[in-house]
Amino acid sequence: MNNIARKELDNDMLMTKNEFEHRLREIGNERYHDNCRFHHLLHSGKLNRGQVQAWAINRYYYQINISIKDSALMSRIKDPSLRRVWIKRILDHDGRKGDEGGIERWYKLTDGLDLDRNYVKSTDGVLPATKFAVDAYVTFVREKSLLEGVTSSLTELFAPKIHKERIVGMLENYDFINDITMAYFKKRVDQATDDADFVLDYAIKNAKTREEQNSVCDALKFKTDVLWVMQDALYHSYVNGHVPPGAFLPEDFDDRYTEDK
Repeated sequence: MNNIARKELDNDMLMTKNEFEHRLREIGNERYHDNCRFHHLLHSGKLNRGQVQAWAINRYYYQINISIKDSALMSRIKDPSLRRVWIKRILDHDGRKGDEGGIERWYKLTDGLDLDRNYVKSTDGVLPATKFAVDAYVTFVREKSLLEGVTSSLTELFAPKIHKERIVGMLENYDFINDITMAYFKKRVDQATDDADFVLDYAIKNAKTREEQNSVCDALKFKTDVLWVMQDALYHSYVNGHVPPGAFLPEDFDDRYTEDK
């Protein structure tokens, strides 16, 4: 068998559990948005208040669509045991008795950044690219296979690391950030770890062919693309200075950070 034929055969063979997990982690290490330049600026204190406000407003659009995405997925789940697990994600964001929920904790961030809550809720200032990316994610989960919809959340494997870096970096580098404004991320460190463990186990158990394993890898790639597009849009708009019409414009925009400063 020549090398080309062997490679084609290997691409059709089912990956072992360890090979599959290793491939998923490779994708995250290469493509997760903690590698994005905007995040490096955010965590190292290189952004001004207005740029941090822009990040919080745009990320809010992602936050409020998480429960919409998960509700769409749950409407297609026939297994009650999986629905019981997945509904926790909605409650984690929307809140439950004794827990205000992730969206309410996000308002603590935007309130602390002196953003009008009604303006934040309106999503009027969100970048078009953010809306396109997040809406595409909701559509992906609604229309793709259940396996792909569930495992698109595998980005949570890499979330605890970025949450920890964000908490430390922003508390150290910005005098307008405090423990209250960082409440969302502190809560998500443990939540994301538990969620990621479940989805990884689900992927390994339910991707039973090489084609299904590849579809899981592609779902993870798609989700990393969604997150990366959001960061690219923020960088282009609020670092390079190309804010599209109608998007949030910080009061200190003329004093923005730029590459040539």
